[in-house]
Amino acid sequence: MAIRPVKDMVAEAKAGIETMPVAEAMRAAAAGEIQLVDIRDVRELDRDGRIPGALHAPRGMLEFWVDPESPYHKPAFDTDRKLVLFCASAWRSALATRTLREMGLENVAEMADGFKGWVAAGGAVEKRDG
Repeated sequence: MAIRPVKDMVAEAKAGIETMPVAEAMRAAAAGEIQLVDIRDVRELDRDGRIPGALHAPRGMLEFWVDPESPYHKPAFDTDRKLVLFCASAWRSALATRTLREMGLENVAEMADGFKGWVAAGGAVEKRDG
């Protein structure tokens, strides 16, 4: 059995979702028009830092936290603002955005180039003390 390459799955996901450029995400986040959602692992946040104001939702819990009928639902996801997901480099976020779209969420996108793109564009990052 041949394994389907993840890069093919990511390319397919990206073809069917909205990808917001980093500059637009920065502007929209500053204006309060979107909610950034960081789906990276907590170890990545500890190591690399966080985008101020971004909601952290680990990839493994995202669908459960978004679904209002889930016992794990988080009220932070009950928002009219567009959810803009990001990971380190926009692979996991593409797959996650596609999954949320499949769940029926329409107001969702991914951020192009992920956290690395944010940092490269000079975006603010909070580092954990210690």
